[in-house]
Amino acid sequence: MTRRVTPGRSWPLGITLSEDGANVAVWAPEAESVWLCLVDGEQEERVLLPYADGGIRHAHISGLSAGMRYGLRADGPWAPEQGLCFDERKLLIDPYARALDGPVRWHPEMASGSEEDSAAVMPKGIIVADVGGREAQAGDAEVPDPAANRPRHDVGDLIIYEAHLKGLTAAHPEVPDELRGTYAGFAHPAIVDHLVELGVTAVELLPLQAFLDDEHVVGRGLTNYWGYQPIAWHAPEPRYALHDADAELRTLVHTLHEAGIAVFLDVVYNHTGEGGDGGPVLSLRGLDAGYYRRHEGSHIDDTGTGNTMATEHPMMLQLILDSMRHWVTRYGIDGFRFDLATAVARGPAGFDAAGAFFQTVRQDPVLAGATLIAEPWDLGPDGYQRGAYPHPWSEWNDGFRDDVRRAWRGDQDAVRALGARLLGSAETFDHSRRAPTASINFLTAHDGFTLADVVSYAERHNEANGEDGRDGHSENHSDNLGVEGPTDDPEIRAARSRRVRAMLATLFVSQGVPMLLAGDEIGNSQGGNNNAYAQDNEIGWVDWTDPDHELLDLVRGLTALRRRLPVLRQRAFLHGAARSDGAPDVLWLSADGEPATEEHWQDPELRTVIAVLRGAAGDPVGETLTGAVAVVLTVGEETTVRLPGDGPWQLEVDTAGEARPEGEDAGVWRIGGQSAAVFTSPGP
Repeated sequence: MTRRVTPGRSWPLGITLSEDGANVAVWAPEAESVWLCLVDGEQEERVLLPYADGGIRHAHISGLSAGMRYGLRADGPWAPEQGLCFDERKLLIDPYARALDGPVRWHPEMASGSEEDSAAVMPKGIIVADVGGREAQAGDAEVPDPAANRPRHDVGDLIIYEAHLKGLTAAHPEVPDELRGTYAGFAHPAIVDHLVELGVTAVELLPLQAFLDDEHVVGRGLTNYWGYQPIAWHAPEPRYALHDADAELRTLVHTLHEAGIAVFLDVVYNHTGEGGDGGPVLSLRGLDAGYYRRHEGSHIDDTGTGNTMATEHPMMLQLILDSMRHWVTRYGIDGFRFDLATAVARGPAGFDAAGAFFQTVRQDPVLAGATLIAEPWDLGPDGYQRGAYPHPWSEWNDGFRDDVRRAWRGDQDAVRALGARLLGSAETFDHSRRAPTASINFLTAHDGFTLADVVSYAERHNEANGEDGRDGHSENHSDNLGVEGPTDDPEIRAARSRRVRAMLATLFVSQGVPMLLAGDEIGNSQGGNNNAYAQDNEIGWVDWTDPDHELLDLVRGLTALRRRLPVLRQRAFLHGAARSDGAPDVLWLSADGEPATEEHWQDPELRTVIAVLRGAAGDPVGETLTGAVAVVLTVGEETTVRLPGDGPWQLEVDTAGEARPEGEDAGVWRIGGQSAAVFTSPGP
């Protein structure tokens, strides 16, 4: 058909429907020509975007409507050393495509330099109408607005549950077969009820932005299970959909919101799945890789993936901000966890806590209420920046993970570090008016061992990944307690169980924000694989066949205790200062009940840590908190401890089930070895 092509506008970028067609705008500053390519079966209709405004090619094109499939093509110079890889033979995914008609999976015809046309092997974008605006798709009225019922939890009240959308449901016996591994499956009552009963207040989902099954994974007969190779930052991953990823994801978020659970998205804005020099031509590489990605004769790789996004360039930064706003407004996403956030926050001189990225995110009114979490490192120079992020960012605290694992393993130098971890790692985060909530405390995450494997394996077992066991972390601060892997030995099984329970209690009584890995609450194992990024199978999925119900009950109790006791989730750091009632906000004790001294902390035989916590001194909220919480962590053998005399003390948690009063003195307790006990007192 003949389409009317008029100038339209150079904004907004992407495709925006109107009454008689759509406006199309694409940033490709070095391109000589850019075409919108409408695809219907094997037929392709190319429409030139003849108008230019700065580096944006644009036009209004008649006859476009929701549901049409499309891609882009661009022609221009071929100069890879300058980051210019224009090739009219490659069909490109619009960086602003809001839906794709299928997953992106490597094929040789996508390769840079391939003489083949890639249209047949490329997913197509789908033109999507606005929701709640000028246009609406058929059926939109049946999809509730996921932004309308946000739980709006305070950061200090968060209990985060990190989960893979497919992995949590793929083997769940109560989720119907046809729903397993889908957006609809995650919204099933069996999953939602589990999360509610578990007591989590937010789920953090591994990447849902459309991603690539990259060449080296496909070549080994595997898939990119985790999804850390993004291609289309506006489009939900289609492989998790039954019929319509857009509608099904919005329904999922609305369902979780109704249950009081916020939804955070793990986002990968530090690189794309198009690799380094010679990688596939899929989207940004074919529009101007030298602008979108950091390039100095070849691609700069601060991410370990072959490329790093050039967020110091305004239009690259705009693409990220536009994407974030899209997920907040269309899908109701409540927050973001930034993979390799240091790479995103780099400027010309490296990481810059006052740089353009942080400034633009902070002032954006659409993102004002979003929770922002950084993985505070990358692989580039000075990439480890834990503690350096500005308010209101929170950060993954790998120091908490490592010190808690090492302490419960019995490493002498790590036991004293438990004190700092219990108080929110103030030595790292207590500056620039930051709060303890700056620390996201975790024992495990998708990247690494599960908690069951931390106490079952001394070495990684990643043979299924096909990389000769070289991938994944080599130092996991783990301990198999005598046997590598599964065992029927009752003593080893009991010892593993005790340690897991003590570590979980440590997590939930520490200041900061706790994050729990999906499956840890039921004893899920990955068979010692600590890098299951390509294991879309029983290795990577949560195993529900034989859940540890006692462990599940403990975690439910710990989350309930944390919600009930505001002393455990304060907004100000505790430093032992005197409150208005004269009591210190934290009191450290030796086992005999005497105040802990420097000599006590330096004792190489230190095996018991006792902290008595109260509301933070000088903090308006903390000063109103009454009562005290005593935390006793015994990483060694059974021991007797004396609690302060301002009891009576009520035992709230005993991970070993062996705590008991000792003698006539109500403040003296016998505590089991390798256990955590928590007491409360109403105070004087």
